[in-house]
Amino acid sequence: MKKTSRVLVLHEDCVSWGYGAEIAARIADELFDFLDAPVRRLAGKDVFVPYHPLLEEAVLPQPADIVRVCKELAGY
Repeated sequence: MKKTSRVLVLHEDCVSWGYGAEIAARIADELFDFLDAPVRRLAGKDVFVPYHPLLEEAVLPQPADIVRVCKELAGY
């Protein structure tokens, strides 16, 4: 984080009320002076994870989502 001044918290759990939200909040609170961009979270949607592979892909973060968010952070 100190090298890039940016943070992406990525996990498969729900984006809201999960451990990723707590990690992002602590980074924003304790390391704000080192950030050049907002802390971003990329996680599963706030729904139950379905068992069907196509529906699972729609709910969980995919590689294309990670690339997109990383590019957004780099361009901030």
